[in-house]
Formats: sequence, structure tokens, C-alpha cells
Amino acid sequence: MSTQSKAKTSKESLIIMTELVLPNDTNVFGNLMGGRLMYWMDIAAALAAGKHCNAPVVTASVDNISFENPIKLGNVVHIEAKVSRAFNTSMEVHMRVWGEDLTQQYKYKSNEAYYTFVALDPNRRPRVVPELITETEEEKRLYDGALRRRQLRLILGGKMKPEEAGELKAFFIKG
Repeated sequence: MSTQSKAKTSKESLIIMTELVLPNDTNVFGNLMGGRLMYWMDIAAALAAGKHCNAPVVTASVDNISFENPIKLGNVVHIEAKVSRAFNTSMEVHMRVWGEDLTQQYKYKSNEAYYTFVALDPNRRPRVVPELITETEEEKRLYDGALRRRQLRLILGGKMKPEEAGELKAFFIKG
């Protein structure tokens, strides 16, 4: 049962999730706990991936998350998630996270990350996902870099030998 769905654009998978940072979400410094943010990011990314493939999805990997700016108690968190590339049964989801101080009226970038999800069929086996159509220059840049990021994830996960990562090697070795 591998009926390939019609290709979709990146913006069709866009999810913007908004949360308010409450006391129970913070550490002793009054900053949003990293684990809580990653939990919210996983939900937003799963929604974007599920929206792209119209199927249940499971998290396959989470790339490096660097926290650029802390998000304080009482601030608002905006998580923007959308599919950056679709492979055979998996999808890479790119996320940007913004904090917003409503009293001072400014938004600031907190971090960005890539999560990978696998679509599942009714028997909980991987299923084919729709292709992704890129429209903007940024979407094309994210799409092009996704193959290198995927190869790096596979190498780090022990599922690919470094010498097999042609796209990644070409990025470092010119000639």
C-alpha cells in the first residue's frame, strides 16, 4: 500500500505554535527550561510533518539545538515549524523559535533546529511521503542542505559509513 500522494509545498506544512512561559516551565534563573522547549518543539515539528504526509509520524532524530537567547518567565514562545525536505518515508522539519516580551514589545530569536520524522502506515510501518516543492530562495537553500544534514545524521547514528556520504564529502572535498 504505497500510494504516493501529490507533492506539497513547504508552506502547506507550516505550523506556528505559541506558548506562554509560566513558573512551572522555568528553572531557578527564571528562564524557560531547555527540556520544556524541546518538548514543545517536538510537538510543533510532529504537527508539521503530519500535515505534510496526512499520516501519523514518529520522531526519528533531533539535530543539535543551540540556545542563543533565554526565554524568560512571562514571555511568549513562538515556534515556527515546516517541512524542509521529504525523502522516501522521512521528512526533515526546520524550526525557528522566537521569544516575545509583551511588556517591552520586542521579539528575539531563541534558537533553530531540525527534527526528522518518519510517516507510518496503519500497521505502524514506514510509508512513502509526498515530495516537497520549494518556492522561495530560503526553502531551496534548506532543501539543498537537507541531504548533507541527513547523511551526517546517518553517519552519527551508525547507519552510513562516512565514505558512502557522497553529498557530504563533496561539500568538504573540492576536486
